[in-house]
Amino acid sequence: MNQHSPVTATPVAAQLAAFVTSAAPSPAAEAVCRNLIFDIVGLAVAARETDYVGAVLASAVDEGRCTAFGHARRLGMYDAAMVNGTAAHGEDYDDTFEGGPVHPGAVVVPAVLAAAEQHGLSGEAVMRGIAVGAELMCRLSLVAPQATHKAGFHPTAIFGAPAATGAVAAALGLDAETTVRAFGIAGSLASGIIEYLADGSSTKRLHAGANAQAGLRAVHLAQAGFTGPRTVFEGAHGMFKAFAPSKTPDFNRLLDELGTRWVIEGLAFKPYACGTMTQPFVDCALKLAASGVKADDIVSIICPVGEGTVHRLWAPLEEKHRPPNGYAGKFSTPYCMAVAFIDGAAGLGQFTDERSQDPVVRALAAKISYEVDPNDEYPRNFSGQLRAVLKDGSVKEIRQPHMRGGAREPLSEQELAEKLEANLRFGGLTADGIAALRAALGRIADGGPADLAAARA
Repeated sequence: MNQHSPVTATPVAAQLAAFVTSAAPSPAAEAVCRNLIFDIVGLAVAARETDYVGAVLASAVDEGRCTAFGHARRLGMYDAAMVNGTAAHGEDYDDTFEGGPVHPGAVVVPAVLAAAEQHGLSGEAVMRGIAVGAELMCRLSLVAPQATHKAGFHPTAIFGAPAATGAVAAALGLDAETTVRAFGIAGSLASGIIEYLADGSSTKRLHAGANAQAGLRAVHLAQAGFTGPRTVFEGAHGMFKAFAPSKTPDFNRLLDELGTRWVIEGLAFKPYACGTMTQPFVDCALKLAASGVKADDIVSIICPVGEGTVHRLWAPLEEKHRPPNGYAGKFSTPYCMAVAFIDGAAGLGQFTDERSQDPVVRALAAKISYEVDPNDEYPRNFSGQLRAVLKDGSVKEIRQPHMRGGAREPLSEQELAEKLEANLRFGGLTADGIAALRAALGRIADGGPADLAAARA
């Protein structure tokens, strides 16, 4: 197998199924997955009162035994995965894999927890499933980097379906042949376009939930005897041909050292509630404000950027200067930088619809522009830099060489704990409720029962 000949003697799905049935996560990968389950449930609870979560919850038709995080109502397995995945991804505050970028936690954690409640799985099975699914999703995103976005698709929405499939299959202990069938089915359930960038509408949020649901569906269909193509990944009409046609897929990036080297060990946890590639630029804006510069001192700010980020985070520039709502602001680097500079923060409160219309923030955002830097390391590394011209004629240059919260500068355990508590308080939990939910998630992470009663506020 080589980069220019993607077809292998053994179908890719079969090689992935072998990994699913035998994977033994490294201690470092297990530690990441422990943080992942806390982060994802906290984010879902934080979003529980939003209009989009309310809409997804209202669309649910099946009552069942599964938990919608932060809600008393119990749902069927598929609806629970949809609600929880949408909520966890909804504020764009969830984990990210820098090489992709993809957001595995909001897909695989809801899928596996729904399967666990439905089938009475142990915490040990839950954590193994999360590790397997997250690893698959990250590695799938490396096969044809940038090509999925270029084709108009959201990578989380495309690679989430097979990732959730692998996660649920691992948690349930499926055999290899059934898992291959499930992967084949998942290829026809993957979907999600990036046209939400045009107006800040809610469909990006739905992608994580829909793919969590898709993984569950694919596994249960396969268990019932339904079939899917064995060449779902590398075939002439397979996923990469359909969703990433501009690049020849390099399946070495997916398969090499699979099961022995865990790329999720470097999974990034976001410090800010906005788009992944924007995070280092937020750090630059905060550093500029901390240096004593005031908004009125600034004539202009120019940011050298990777070409692959422009169409999602910078263009059309006049529209990014004036996002129509708070959600659109999360995918406008000028807005994110401006609100962080003025507020000294970029958390949930900086991306409300009301905050996005503030004339002071918009005035500063309008001074921020970009230039393409051919030497930018995107997507291998997410960095940020700015060049600020001030009224006194001086120029300040600031660089953030990598994403804070990622492999090069991970958030501390204390920072992750503070993020969780802030999210749960934002979602309305009391101190007692927070303590109970922490304890319940800790028991799951330690291999105990998958009891989520404490998440049903």
